[in-house]
Amino acid sequence: MGKTIAEKILEEHLIEGDVKPGNFVYVRLDLILANDITAPLAIKELEKYEVKELFDNERIALVCDHFTPNKDIKSAEQCAMVRRFAIAHNISLFYEGGNVGIEHALLPEQGLVVPGDVVIGADSHTCTYGALGAFATGVGSSDVAAAMITGETWFKVPETIKFVYNGTLQKWVGGKDIILFTIGQIGVDGALYKAMEFTGEVIRSLNMDHRLTISNMAIEAGAKAGIIPPDDITEEYVQSRATRPYKFFKSDPDAIYAEVKEYDVSELEPQVALPHLPENAVSVREVEDIEIDQAVIGSCTNGRMSDLREAAEVLEGRKVNKRVRCLVFPGTPTILRQALEEGVIKTLLDAGCVLCPPSCGPCLGGHLGVLAKGERAISTTNRNFVGRMGHKESEVYLSNPAVAAASAIAGKIIHPENL
Repeated sequence: MGKTIAEKILEEHLIEGDVKPGNFVYVRLDLILANDITAPLAIKELEKYEVKELFDNERIALVCDHFTPNKDIKSAEQCAMVRRFAIAHNISLFYEGGNVGIEHALLPEQGLVVPGDVVIGADSHTCTYGALGAFATGVGSSDVAAAMITGETWFKVPETIKFVYNGTLQKWVGGKDIILFTIGQIGVDGALYKAMEFTGEVIRSLNMDHRLTISNMAIEAGAKAGIIPPDDITEEYVQSRATRPYKFFKSDPDAIYAEVKEYDVSELEPQVALPHLPENAVSVREVEDIEIDQAVIGSCTNGRMSDLREAAEVLEGRKVNKRVRCLVFPGTPTILRQALEEGVIKTLLDAGCVLCPPSCGPCLGGHLGVLAKGERAISTTNRNFVGRMGHKESEVYLSNPAVAAASAIAGKIIHPENL
């Protein structure tokens, strides 16, 4: 019987158990991740049990990206705790200050996750790394604490749903629209504790930035992982970045899937997810003329170089509406530097955007753009739950960077071609 890519990766890392859907297995890990919100919880557990040694100080990444630069005393104390822990244990992959980026943009960029890995992170969007052909998933802080000691963890082997996308994408349609459309089709629990395998001619044509966006939001359908089989585009991306050897896996032709869903996305238009769930996805044309107060371009979903270029293409020669705040969050310092060198940042600033540091910003209602009561934002982030970006009576509409940029200009949600 054939195996899926998820099953093959788990089998490669197997310590104990039988890799079949529904079975519990124990596996070794390639990388463990936590941030300035989740790491302190793990650190407190380790300190409670007076743990002195970690399994590998070069396989643990600690990224202070959520509330940095520190917005208040509490966030400063959290980052200070992570910093002290990293120094005490000589953790080499500690990021804050000038080298910090949004964790799920930073780790792939730095070659810290590679194809064939098994990765856990105390952040639900750890599934992003599935775009590289890895099995990556979010876990709780206590699971991360245990894994920091052993370098191992357990999983229930998930079933896999295969998603096949055919056709040719229209202009202004990309990875964000594909995943919003998919979640709209299956719902926020449509892939509950399953691996989503994304394939087809459309996926194979996408660059890595778009692929990372798709895998990033697998969790919004309830998935355990969101994996894209690696190919030549993957190889081109990782070969100059990888910090260690990697291995490509692909599903067998006779692999068993829980379901196979096939879509022709040739007629797919830019998608907008209405409040207050990512599954409320509709064509942008169905919601044009909804006025907005803020546009957010960035996050671990859409803060990469392709995203900034797309926003700049729309904004070039135009101005952000006087009633709108347009906030831009480059995903990492490297992306920011490249955007400066290419003139993308100048275009965004000339249009009236607010340039923010590489951080999560307002995505989780943190800081640098929290919404007031009654305000509406269009955002390239991944969630639009009640109160997600600020006041519980505010609203967040999810979109791709082009739609967010166009809406910032118009002062209302609009298709970029209608400017």
